[in-house]
Amino acid sequence: MKLLTVGLVQHACSADTEANLAKSMAGIRQAAADGAKLVVLQELHRSLYFCQQERLQEFDLAETIPGPTTGLLGDLARELGVVIVASLFEKRAAGLYHNTAVVLDTDGGIAGTYRKMHIPDDPGYYEKFFFTPGDLGFQPIDTAVGRLGVLVCWDQWFPEAARLMAMASAEMLIYPTAIGWDPNDEPTEQARQRDAWVTIQRSHAVANGLPVISVNRVGYEADPCGQGAGAQFWGGSFVAGPQGEILWQSGQEETVATTTLDLSRSESVRRLWPYLRDRRIDHYGDLLKLYRD
Repeated sequence: MKLLTVGLVQHACSADTEANLAKSMAGIRQAAADGAKLVVLQELHRSLYFCQQERLQEFDLAETIPGPTTGLLGDLARELGVVIVASLFEKRAAGLYHNTAVVLDTDGGIAGTYRKMHIPDDPGYYEKFFFTPGDLGFQPIDTAVGRLGVLVCWDQWFPEAARLMAMASAEMLIYPTAIGWDPNDEPTEQARQRDAWVTIQRSHAVANGLPVISVNRVGYEADPCGQGAGAQFWGGSFVAGPQGEILWQSGQEETVATTTLDLSRSESVRRLWPYLRDRRIDHYGDLLKLYRD
């Protein structure tokens, strides 16, 4: 058995970026005290989800990597002896910004980064205005606790991203997330959306024989321009095993939790369900097309 205790920090955010970061760091400390060796934070945990509207002043939230937040989190990772997966609004250069996940290793250094590849542009989620699509590809990040397949939010709907991480020997799939409901939607529609979100990620676990860790934010965040209904982030963070089984799942409250993965199970599951063996790559060429007319 290869056991790894994972911590998940799910919380609401405010306009106070320092308070948000302090809340994330307190959650990391709590998870580490409960035995976590890997702690995953939600998408853009340092601020409100600022993509509800296209406002130029929101670019002031961006920071460099390395930068002040990675410095603080690196110090904390070294102090606690944990690996941290954080999510930042990266300023790469003037006019060039990314939605970036950064992994801090147990020595406090940056083990690697992942720049979000799939960028949405939907009502209330105008990310294309802010983020340049990632250019680092789907490359797992090696850490003291294993090889992490880190992806971000909208990436979780694309089976290709999960598969490419698995093909590069990722030991788990990790999705920092910010997803919520339109408060005007009917409860039945809200339920369908949340069920779809869980189902697609569980399917990545099944199809690739890997555990999945997904961490969402919670709380209501108003439209900053007062034009829309705002977003009610539904939480529901969860961990699934390599057969899609739910190992832990939260509700819609702020929470810090830990659960233990047996990473050796992926080997036994893949022997039973050898999807990588049976892939017909000689007939998948059309996947490189946008659409088959």
